Amino acid sequence: METTWRWSLVAAVAPITWGAAYFVTAHTLPASHPLWGSVLRALPAGLVLLAIARRAPRGAWWWRSLVLGTLNMSAFFVLVYIAAQRLPTSVASTVMAVSPIALALVAWPLLGQRPRAASLAGAGLGLAGVVAMLVTGSVALDPLGVLAGATAMVMSSVGFVLATRWKDDVDVLTTTSWQLVAGGLLLVPAAVLVEGAPPALDGRAWLGLAFLSLVATALAYVAWFTALRHLPASAVGLVGLLNPVTGVAVGLALGGERLTALQALGVAAVLAAVLAGQPAVRTLLPRPHRSREREISGHSIPGNLSLIEPEYGEMGQQVAHAAHPASPSVGSRGTASTGRCSR
Repeated sequence: METTWRWSLVAAVAPITWGAAYFVTAHTLPASHPLWGSVLRALPAGLVLLAIARRAPRGAWWWRSLVLGTLNMSAFFVLVYIAAQRLPTSVASTVMAVSPIALALVAWPLLGQRPRAASLAGAGLGLAGVVAMLVTGSVALDPLGVLAGATAMVMSSVGFVLATRWKDDVDVLTTTSWQLVAGGLLLVPAAVLVEGAPPALDGRAWLGLAFLSLVATALAYVAWFTALRHLPASAVGLVGLLNPVTGVAVGLALGGERLTALQALGVAAVLAAVLAGQPAVRTLLPRPHRSREREISGHSIPGNLSLIEPEYGEMGQQVAHAAHPASPSVGSRGTASTGRCSR
């Protein structure tokens, strides 16, 4: 339990800094240079991590870094930059709060992980909450900002799923640095052609970029991807709820933003939807036969491990068997191995 909480705290670094990043972007960086702003966020962060990792891409990771760098970094940062400049911090962060649901839906065709009915129900509730946030405010929202935020959410979901599918023995620090460097370099030609020379920045803007690049990017992504390797994705998704919570809190406290009653209900609906759709939460709920043991082929298997199979499939079974080596392994068909349990 202590180890789980430790990795949860590590994961929390990412959504907290991402939630604050909307406010920093909107109040310190020029709205007319989203491409250069994204370059200056991604490239320095990637170079710092690369200097620490000291490892160049090999084999398939050359083109994988370009794909993931585009989805998770370059195009994503540009869209988030636009959303942060055109939407109130509280609204921009709340749109991104549906990303755990989008992640589950994208994982269905790419990883073969079919979402459960509770996840689909949560998606409907979350969508209703986002609509309430967008259409019931006292200030008209920019459609381009909403579209940019929603597109960024979908792109990052695809990028995270692909990163999971391509995961191998390369460490998190190294793969994160490759993605950031690739994403930053891909944006440089577009920034020169569209926006010309880099913008002249004052001291406040450089401080904002330092936070965005070193804290909300380099540190945040390393923490996020590291937590994903030590915790179930559902548990990390729950920690991701700190993104909209931070965004709303910063917008209200520092940005002078105000929420209508329906917008507040919309925020609550989004958080409740994402929370209800998480497998980690559902497994905490009491179940009739949770404490019982199943008898399979003459062997006793703890009932709580039997819950893993429908939730996580073969991978979950392997994790459960690793955590409880005294229990017989369970195959994908639900049959136990014929070997005896070691005592």
